[in-house]
Amino acid sequence: MIEINHLTKEYILEEEVPTKALRGVTLSIQKGEFVSIMGPSGSGKSTLLHIMSFLDRPTAGSYKFQGKSIDEMTDQELAHVRNSDMGFVFQSFNLLSRLTVYDNVEIPLLYSNVPPTKRKKLVEDAIKSVGLEEKTYIEAGKLSGGQKQRVAIARALVVDPNVIFADEPTGNLDSQSGLQVMEILESLNAKGRTVILVTHETQTAEFANRIIKIKDGVVESDKIITAKRQPAGNLK
Repeated sequence: MIEINHLTKEYILEEEVPTKALRGVTLSIQKGEFVSIMGPSGSGKSTLLHIMSFLDRPTAGSYKFQGKSIDEMTDQELAHVRNSDMGFVFQSFNLLSRLTVYDNVEIPLLYSNVPPTKRKKLVEDAIKSVGLEEKTYIEAGKLSGGQKQRVAIARALVVDPNVIFADEPTGNLDSQSGLQVMEILESLNAKGRTVILVTHETQTAEFANRIIKIKDGVVESDKIITAKRQPAGNLK
């Protein structure tokens, strides 16, 4: 699904001095994998996620998504793939607090070709998949942090994406809410969805089948997890 070769990303700071966030990263991710990308603050893990999810472009190197190079895709094509093939879950939820759960989950469909008659079932099914049917018409701002993150997952699912990108999804949650969110992502992966997670929390990362550690913009290690994950008692 994802093939990255010698990827670099350089930012120009105020002093006009280039800073390299990524320094020649090479990796591939297959369809159906659950991958955690770990690293300390400033390691480049979020930059890598942003490039993989088309929210940013690399300075150099190559990136193919589902066999097609992003260099061959226009901004419009990238936006179409992002809206139809990718789902996003962020640490800060990114919900519209005065809109209901239903309205928040429906938002991605407003930018698609899905007819209004079909939207209702898609939205209701997505909300049901995260166990929030009873909150469907409650304003998002009135929910707990864990419930907000479950709404964010439902919003990511409503377009039936091929891959879900989760950037520190438990970072603003207590341990029990974080566990619930990770178990939902684990369940979605078990049903065949690709999940790519960025986290600095070891116990959160251990939900994945593979852990990639990034340090100073390079891949420090890339390991398949063969042992079954132990039940998490604390995700913080």
